[in-house]
Amino acid sequence: PPPFQAEDGIRDKQICLVGSEMCIRDRFSTKESVVAKFGGTEINLFRYSTGIEAVRISGPRSSIVVLPFFGHQIWRAEFDGVEISMRSMFEEPVPTTEFLETYGAFFVHCGLGGLGDPGPTDKHKLHGELPLAPFTEAQLIIRAEVNTFELVGSYRRRIAFSQNYVATSRITVPQDKAEIVVSLDVGNNRSTAMDLMYLAHANFRPVDGARLDYSAEYTPESVEVRTSIPSHISPPDGYEALIQELARNPALHHDLSPELPFDPEVVFTLKMIADANGWTHGMQTHPDGSADFISYDAESLPMATRWLCRTDDQQGLGMVMPATSGVEGYTIEKSKGRVATIPGHGHWTARMRMGRLNANEADALRRHIDQIAGRA
Repeated sequence: PPPFQAEDGIRDKQICLVGSEMCIRDRFSTKESVVAKFGGTEINLFRYSTGIEAVRISGPRSSIVVLPFFGHQIWRAEFDGVEISMRSMFEEPVPTTEFLETYGAFFVHCGLGGLGDPGPTDKHKLHGELPLAPFTEAQLIIRAEVNTFELVGSYRRRIAFSQNYVATSRITVPQDKAEIVVSLDVGNNRSTAMDLMYLAHANFRPVDGARLDYSAEYTPESVEVRTSIPSHISPPDGYEALIQELARNPALHHDLSPELPFDPEVVFTLKMIADANGWTHGMQTHPDGSADFISYDAESLPMATRWLCRTDDQQGLGMVMPATSGVEGYTIEKSKGRVATIPGHGHWTARMRMGRLNANEADALRRHIDQIAGRA
């Protein structure tokens, strides 16, 4: 069918990508095709050479690429002409069941049956089943009245005597803002409570000379560097010395100097402080005064992790990755009382925003962050 053209007076339009007789999943090909236009935004479908389907939403201030059936990942994100996604060794997503074999997306849902590096007694994979989950439902919703686009996807997981849940991811793209809104709703279909571990793995691109600001106290107690070494990394000489120095003075990493050897990675646990609305914030301010940011509802996401990697083939900054728990695996996090639960037939929802700010907007958010943390 020809592309949908939204006209004045149309309130919203839902385009099903899979799941009914009207769906258009067979239109994904290596050549991009336009499926909808509205205002200054165009939505294209295409398939990477690896076979993974993608939706490109290109508007006046943003351009994102979403993998609707592969974890509902946001593979790339560009705002006001600036690419903010991490640099990685993967130019395209790879069809695999191993998290590190296609590690290059801007945003990945992680969890839910486990999180982080699995311990000796854990049965989950690195960061759980959700990052590469096969989403089987996907809809594109054009909301003309509020100038936004929504890409919604659902994944159902069923394991006898263990799990029966539906995870619904919603990515909202406003036309007039350089940001996206991401939410995840998890519905427990069992009558018994469900353990839940979740982390929003948002991977920004670190910028030389940038500064990190976030609503936490800049102390070793509130910015705690991970001293344990996960099984999937092999640290070089000098790594342990850097870790010990960061443990004494975590503010050392706030100025992103290219001389700091975040090789292969450094991970922090952050004790974030929420504002009066229950949200907390983090930002990377570029040398020109503009900034990347992430904000989220801290009630459903009470913990936060920071991840930094700066190597020849990977440049990633998870400046504030909201979570329900830490990343030491299910058994350790459960022993610390940091595994959330959803009651029988209950729901859990997480909400967050991320994108770019101009210099004036960045200055306003920095003042707000300092006020929250008592630095004003």
